[in-house]
Amino acid sequence: MESAFRRGAREGLRDFLPVSVGLLPWAVVTGIAMRSIGLSEIEALGMNLLVYAGTAQLGSLPLIAAGAPLWLIMLTALALNLRFIIFSAAIAPIFHGQPFARRLASSYLLVDGVFAVGAEKLLKADDPQWRWGYYIVPSVFNWCVWQSCTALGIFGAEFVPRDWSLEFMVTIALMVMMLPMVRNRPMLIAALAGGLGAVLLRGLPLRLGVVAGIVIGIAAGFAAERWLLRGEAA
Repeated sequence: MESAFRRGAREGLRDFLPVSVGLLPWAVVTGIAMRSIGLSEIEALGMNLLVYAGTAQLGSLPLIAAGAPLWLIMLTALALNLRFIIFSAAIAPIFHGQPFARRLASSYLLVDGVFAVGAEKLLKADDPQWRWGYYIVPSVFNWCVWQSCTALGIFGAEFVPRDWSLEFMVTIALMVMMLPMVRNRPMLIAALAGGLGAVLLRGLPLRLGVVAGIVIGIAAGFAAERWLLRGEAA
């Protein structure tokens, strides 16, 4: 009989593949963006391996290009990745009792798409081998797609005409990744408030509008969830 790990891996890939389509343009554009601000091919590849977070990479690149202080670059990347604290806390129970090396690898490979499509199934499943296969195989697949497509953008950046304006592809890719996560009212309110706040505050110095938008979104989502819980308890 097929092992539980293989069953979980097959189902995880099947669920994740539709979402992974958005990775292709996003990764290519990220690779091009890293080269466009002056990073060498080696520097861009190194950043891609160490950071492995497209939103943080794209958010910090304008600051790197503008010569912003290191503390601001790190703060921006941290703010853009705060959601992973929530994601990891939400799925932490499925890794209870797992070896440290496995948990460490899982934290590095955690991405929006895998969490969005798989968190609910992972938390409901009882078989640890099935859960491990369901999580790790699509996560490794995501890593391979991201690294290869970003490398394509890095090494092919000089062949892309500058007037093509590929930035819109990143927006589309982010929307594809975000929509599955907006499943309830607090998440929707957080997304709308954060996006609107970032747009309205885009004129802040040192590009702090993005950080401010993130704070507004988190606060709005938290307030909406508390309000709904009070309504249910009343």
